[in-house]
Amino acid sequence: MRKYEKSSKGEMASAMKKIIEYMKGSVGIVAVALVLAALGAVLTIIGPDKVGEITDLIADGLMTGIDLKAVARVGIFLGAIYISSSLFTFIQQYIMATVTLKMSYRMRSDLSRKINCVPQKYFNSHSQGDILSRITNDVSTLQQGLTNSLPTIISAAAQFVGCLIMMFVTEWRLALISLFITFLGLFLIVFIMSKSQKFFLDRQESLGKLNGYVEEMYSGHEVVRISRGADNVKEHFGGLNEAVYNANWKSQFLSGMMQPLMNVIGNIAYVAVCVFGSVLALNGTIKFGVIISFILYVRLFTSPLGQIAQGMTNMQTASASAQRIFDFIESEELSDESDKSSEVPEVKGNVSFENVRFSYPDTPDKVIIKNFSAEVKAGQKVAIVGPTGAGKTTMVNLLMRFFEINSGSISIDGTPISQLSRETVHNMFSMVLQDTWLFEGTVRENLVYNMEGISDESLERVCKACGLDKFVHTLPEGFDTVLSESVAISAGQKQLLTIARAMLQNAPMLILDEATSSVDTRTELLIQRAMDKLTKGRTSFVIAHRLSTIKNADLILVMRDGDVIESGNHETLMAKGGFYAELYNSQFDQAS
Repeated sequence: MRKYEKSSKGEMASAMKKIIEYMKGSVGIVAVALVLAALGAVLTIIGPDKVGEITDLIADGLMTGIDLKAVARVGIFLGAIYISSSLFTFIQQYIMATVTLKMSYRMRSDLSRKINCVPQKYFNSHSQGDILSRITNDVSTLQQGLTNSLPTIISAAAQFVGCLIMMFVTEWRLALISLFITFLGLFLIVFIMSKSQKFFLDRQESLGKLNGYVEEMYSGHEVVRISRGADNVKEHFGGLNEAVYNANWKSQFLSGMMQPLMNVIGNIAYVAVCVFGSVLALNGTIKFGVIISFILYVRLFTSPLGQIAQGMTNMQTASASAQRIFDFIESEELSDESDKSSEVPEVKGNVSFENVRFSYPDTPDKVIIKNFSAEVKAGQKVAIVGPTGAGKTTMVNLLMRFFEINSGSISIDGTPISQLSRETVHNMFSMVLQDTWLFEGTVRENLVYNMEGISDESLERVCKACGLDKFVHTLPEGFDTVLSESVAISAGQKQLLTIARAMLQNAPMLILDEATSSVDTRTELLIQRAMDKLTKGRTSFVIAHRLSTIKNADLILVMRDGDVIESGNHETLMAKGGFYAELYNSQFDQAS
C-alpha cells in the first residue's frame, strides 16, 4: 500500500500539527493575524444590514421625503466598516507573508543541515532530484499555502458564522431556506475533499520523481546521446510526465468542481430568497429592505464556502508538501558523536583491517565484505585491485566511515575509527574520486575549497607538480578565471584540478579512487609523477582498474567476492602466477 492510501482525514491534521510545532516562536503573531482576518470578515458582515437600513430609509421617504442626514450617517458608518475591514485584511496578509517567509528560510536551512546528518543509505534510496524538489518546490508550495490559504479559510469561516447569525436575526425563515441549500453543497465539498487528498500527495511525489529523473538524465546527456538511448529516455520521461499529468488532472478536476458547485448552490439560494422573500413582503411580513439585505447575505454566505473550498484545495497541496518535508527532516540521522573529540591527532598512518564484515543496510542478507583483514604500514602506497563488485570502493567507504561495519574493526595508529568522530576521520584524508566535482567559481576558489591561508606560491607549486601550470597560464585571468560553460576544459583537466586540490589539503593520508581514469596516457604519466611526490611519506590507498598504474605500489591487495585473496608487491604477485597475474596479463593482452 502506498503512503497516500492511508486515511486522508488525519494527514492534513497531522501535517498542520507538525507545522504549528515547527513555528512555536511565531504562533502568537500568527494567531493575531488570524484574529484580524476574522475581524475583517465580521466587519464585512455588518454591511448588508446597513445597506438594508439605507434601502428602508429611502423607501419610507419616497412619499414624505428622504432623511438625507440619516442616510449619510449610515453611509459614513458603512464606509468606516469597509475601510477598517480592508486595513485588518492588509495587516494580516503582511504578518502572514513575513512569518511564512521566515519559516521557509528556516525550513530550507534545516533541510540543508539535515543533508549533512543523514546516513549515506538515504541517498542510495532517494534521487538527488527528489531531495532538491523537497528543498525548493515543496517548501515554496507550503509557504504559499500558509500565506494565502490559511487566513482565507479563517476569515471565510468567520464570515460564514457571522452571516448565519445575522441571517437568523434578520429573518429566520429565509435563513433556514438558505441554510438548507448551502449545507447540501457543503456536504458535497467534504465528500470531494476526502477523495482528492491522495491525489495531491501523489502529485508531489510524482513531481519529485520527475525532477530526479530530469536531473539525472540531463547531467549525463552526453552518455545518453552516445549510447543512442534518447528514445528510451523519452519513453521513461513520458511515463513519469504522464504520472504527474494524471495526478494533477485528478486533483485539479476534483478540487475544481468545488467552486462551480458553490456557484450553483449560491444561485439556487438567490432564487429561493427572491421567491419566498417576495411572498413574505407581499403578505406584509417583512419589508423590502430585508430582501435586499438577504440577497447580499446569501452572496456573503455562499462566498465563504467557495473560499473555504479553494483554501482547502491549496491546503491539501501544502499538506502533501509538508508531509514530504517532514519525512526528510524526521528521517534517521547519523548517531550523535558530540562525546568524541573532533581534533585530528598526530597521524603516523598505520591502518589495520581485522575481520571486517559488511552488508548494506537495505540488503542485510547480501554480504559485500565477508572477512577482510589487512595490515598497512605508515607511508605505504597500497593498491586495491580486483574485478567489478569485489568490494574495493566499499572498503574505502568503510575506512572513511561513510558506512558502519557490521563486525570486526578498522584502526588507525591502533585506535579504532569507531572511537573517532567522523569529522576527525575525514580530516585525516584527502580524496580524489573518479567523478570530478567543480563548481562555478574561479580556478583559485575551486583549488582552495574550504581551505585558508593558501598562497599563490603554493598554488603555482602544486599546479606545476600536476602539469596544470601551462593550462592555468593560458586562461584569460589565470587563477582568477571563472570556470563556467564558456570556458573550454577537458575531463582530464578537471581531474587534474581535483588532484591539485587534494595536494593542497596536505592531509596525512590519501585515497585515490580511479584518479587517472579520465586522462590520456601522457597526462597519466604526469599525474603518476605528481602522485609519487604526493604519496611519499604518506599512507595512500589507490583503487585502480588499470593495473599498469600501480606497479610501483608497496603493497597490492587483490580482492574478489569481498575478501583479500592475494597480497604483495607487483613482482611477488606476478611470480605467484595467481589471480593478480591473470588480471594483469589479460589487460596486457587486451591492450596489445
